[in-house]
Amino acid sequence: MSRKDKPSLKRREFLKASLAGLAAMPSMRLRGLSINPEKKTAIALIKTKDRKRAVKEALRLLDFRSMKEEKVLIKPNFNTADPFPASTHNDTLVALIQEIKARGAEAVTVGERSGPPPTQKVMEDKGIFDLTKEVGFEVINFEDLTEADWVHFSPPGHHWPEGYDVPRPVVEAETIVSTCCLKTHQYGGVFTMSLKLSVGVTPKKLMRTLHRSPDMRKMIAEINVAYSPQLIIMDGIEAFVDGGPSAGQKAEADVFIGGTDRIAVDAVGVAILKELGSNETIMKTPIFEQEQISRAVELGLGISSPGQIEFVTPDEPSRLYADKIKGILAQG
Repeated sequence: MSRKDKPSLKRREFLKASLAGLAAMPSMRLRGLSINPEKKTAIALIKTKDRKRAVKEALRLLDFRSMKEEKVLIKPNFNTADPFPASTHNDTLVALIQEIKARGAEAVTVGERSGPPPTQKVMEDKGIFDLTKEVGFEVINFEDLTEADWVHFSPPGHHWPEGYDVPRPVVEAETIVSTCCLKTHQYGGVFTMSLKLSVGVTPKKLMRTLHRSPDMRKMIAEINVAYSPQLIIMDGIEAFVDGGPSAGQKAEADVFIGGTDRIAVDAVGVAILKELGSNETIMKTPIFEQEQISRAVELGLGISSPGQIEFVTPDEPSRLYADKIKGILAQG
């Protein structure tokens, strides 16, 4: 199938929340497009070193719904196989899968496209295929998809010169759970958390276009128009406060963040980097002026101000840290 023959989704088609002219994919929609300044979102903050406890507490604090008989797709951070916080910690992934299963999910699939290393090699090095047998889940390597398994997006007003592609399994997923790390990105992204996780749902061939563009951070936000995770878990037990994404200056944060709003999760993550002490771009740029976040706000992908974040915490240490992060968010 040539690019000109690929289905191209325009804004009006998104708003109709269907792909009637392309295929029967009822979950396809363009989220947002309008900003509600009164909208509030809960962010679970857990101060801990215990990943299993953190995941369980995050879902409890968010009062996250049952997943009974749902098919759940998890999008991790397997950019490379380098040790956490460069990539999703296997303990976090296992805890998340176990918690999803405890909520009655029919099936769990982990989907990813790594890069620059091949996805297959990254998953092998991280022991993911061994975990599939121990924990019980499926794997989709997006690099193995055929051309027909990608959906083309070209919404008006975006900065992708020829649009971008997203895997059909992501587009069609009943429930998507994202799990990201807390880290800076030295190659133009500035930070890599829940919004930038979406780069891993585009084909590797588009990376040259992304990384050569002066609009790279806006383009990162724009990928998120293609799908909406129902849950985001960010492991911040350790963070890269400079460098990244595969290696950098580490700091211990001992914190987990859970939420349903990608803008809120990333805003809190940037505030935590500020609290830890990070590089100049993080420290001197107001949080909601970071281009990934400001573009996501323009697209209506979530909240538009720090005042819309409501922290929920399980204990006093978590509450005290949440108060500190809340103050940083208010200052920008």
